[in-house]
This record gives sequence, structure tokens and C-alpha cells, in this order.
Amino acid sequence: MKHQLTALRGTLLRPGVQDAGLAAVLLAATWAVYGGAADDHSGLFTEAVWLRSTAVQWVLISVGAAAVVVRRVWPVVALAAAVVAVLVEMALALGPLPIAAAVPVVLYTVAVRRERKVSLAVLGALLALMVAWSLYTALDGKANGWTYAGWPLGAGGREQDPDAVLGPTDWGGIPVLGPLLVVAWAIGWGVRSRREYLVQLRDRQRGLEREREQRAALAVAEERARITRELHDVVAHGLAVIVMQAQGGAAAFAKRPESTLAALDTIAATGRASLADIRQVLAEPEAGAVPGLADLPELIARVQQAGTLVRLRTDGVPRALPAGVNAAAYRIVQEALTNSMKHAGPGAAVTAVIGYGHGEVTVEVVDDGVGGAVAGSGNGLRGMRKRAAMLGGEVEAGPVEGGFAVRARLPFGPEDAA
Repeated sequence: MKHQLTALRGTLLRPGVQDAGLAAVLLAATWAVYGGAADDHSGLFTEAVWLRSTAVQWVLISVGAAAVVVRRVWPVVALAAAVVAVLVEMALALGPLPIAAAVPVVLYTVAVRRERKVSLAVLGALLALMVAWSLYTALDGKANGWTYAGWPLGAGGREQDPDAVLGPTDWGGIPVLGPLLVVAWAIGWGVRSRREYLVQLRDRQRGLEREREQRAALAVAEERARITRELHDVVAHGLAVIVMQAQGGAAAFAKRPESTLAALDTIAATGRASLADIRQVLAEPEAGAVPGLADLPELIARVQQAGTLVRLRTDGVPRALPAGVNAAAYRIVQEALTNSMKHAGPGAAVTAVIGYGHGEVTVEVVDDGVGGAVAGSGNGLRGMRKRAAMLGGEVEAGPVEGGFAVRARLPFGPEDAA
């Protein structure tokens, strides 16, 4: 039963069914007013009006009903047909009937379904036609053809003159038809404006949803890139230390077993530190858990245990840095040291300089090894440049006399300091 009611409700809400129902209501009202005159010519119309209108009137009524039925499909054509039907009714002085409401109904539809300039032009044409018709009926020298039996004609309360020449009717003329047409157009235009506004709101909502989705996708991509850079730095550095310690321990095993044990301890410590860094990266740690420049001594100690001499120097007065700048500076030093360990060659020494300037921090890592040509390319350097670029800074890397240098500048405003 519920499904049947739902189906019935859906059927009744169809535009075609609604238009047919409206036309049926107008026809029923017209029959109630006009059909009664068939049995009693002394009702709404005079006998003369009834005798000459019977056949023509029903043709015009049918045209008005058809205009209402097709008003959504051909609104302008339907309006023209309804107007012609009403004009013929007035020309034959047949009298206004409920079906004549087809004109304002279809004019409303034109205002709803056509652009403003089109509907305004149609309204203007109708008003001009109404004014012309009213002037014609007022100046033709004939009595208003639509009269009620026994009603007075004109001023002074004179009874209907049987010798009067009846002419077309204007159905109230400008004072009645003008406001009716303007109101019908205004209601239709208001409905159209509201629909356009709702469409704009929906489009704006869809645009905001797309923008949100794009931002979310960009955020996911950026986070994925961040994790990739962090993992690359952590894993590359840890593996470089582990490989060097493993090689050194294997070489010293026969003559210095204690050095091998120390190398194994370093490997284990490096592995644990790398695993801790990886967990921090994947767990999206708090800012305080991300390594920064304060952790450089521990990093340098691990590098030196792997056999690479590192000297750390600070220029300027150390200060608190924004979390992003602090972490980026640490990772740049870490990656530069990793490159030196992998490519500088045995016996190479590295100098790392952290400079604190006005609104910026600089990082310089220079080695005296022989692997500059190899160290000048790769994902590590691309990751450094990406980190710096995200902060508005820059990274320069390349061979120098007697080695390879990485120089980075990371700006920050005084208000950004942590």
C-alpha cells in the first residue's frame, strides 16, 4: 500500500499531470459558469449572446485548455494561442470565463522558463496590445458588448437600450488586465530568480566540495612526499653507518676483535635509532619529538664511530627556531653527512657549520674527499632542495676545491621563532 501511495504521489507530481489537472480545473469552472446558460438564458449572458457564442465559445475554451497543457513545452506558442482565443472572445463580446486565466498562467510560465529579456519583451507586447485594444473599444462609438441582463449601461443608471449597437468588450481594460499581467510576470520572474539562485548555490557547493577534495588530495600527496623524504634520510643515513661499521668490523676481526665488537655495538645503536626515527615519521609525532639542531652532537657521534671525522662549528648566537626550520636544518646536515660517508672516500674529514643570522639559519657541510662528482646527484639532494623550497629557502650543492660542499639557507621571520 505504501509503495502504491508513493507511486501515486510521484505520478501526481509530474509536470504534465499537473498541467492536465490545472486545465481540467479551468474547464470545470468554465462549464459551471458557462454551461448553466444553456438551460437559462437569463443567467450570466443575454439570450442573444448565448445564441451566437455556443459553438465558437467551446472552440476557444478548448484552445485555452490546450495552451495550459503544453505551456511547459512551448510556452511562447501556448501564450500566443491563449491570447488569440481571448481576443476572439472579446471581439465577439462572449464575456470573460475562467478559462481566460490561461493567459496569465502561461505568461507566468514564459517568465519562469525564458530569459528575462525574452519574457519582458513578451510582457511589453501584451501590455501594448491591451492598451491598443482598450483604446479601440473606448473610441469605436459602440456600447460594451458584454452586458448582464437587466444591468444599467454607462453613467446615470440608465437601463440597457434595446436599440444600442453592441461592440467588442475590453473586460475591464487597463485597470484590470494590466495589473493582472504584470503580477503574473512578476511571480514567474521571482520563481525563475530563486531557481537560478539555488542553482548558483548548488554550483558553488559543488565547487567548494571539489576544492576540498583537491586540497585533501594535495595534502595527502604532500604528506606522502614528506614521509618519503623523512624515510629516505633516516634509512639512507642509518644504512650508510651500518655498512661502514660492518665493513670496518669485518676487516678488523682477525687482528682486533674488540674493534669488531665495538662496530657491532654501533650497528645495533644505529639500527635502534633509525627504527625510532622511522616510528616517529610514520606516527606523525609531535613537533618536540622531531630531531633538530640540538640533536646534531648525537648524529655526529654516530658518524664518527663509523670512521668519518666531523667537526661542528656554530656561527652567531644560537636561538630557538621554528619547528619546520629546525627539523629541515637537521635533515639537511644528516643527508650531507650521509653523502660524505658514502662518496668522500676513506680518511675524509667533514666540517659542518650552523650559522644563525637575522631571520635565517644557514647550513654548510664541506668534506675534503674525492667523491664530489658522484655526490652531486641523487634523491638526497633533491630532497634537500624540496625541504628548503617549502620554507622559502634554497640549497646549493656541488664539488669544491678538494671535496664537496652543501650550502643551505632557511629563512624565517622574527615572529615565526619558536
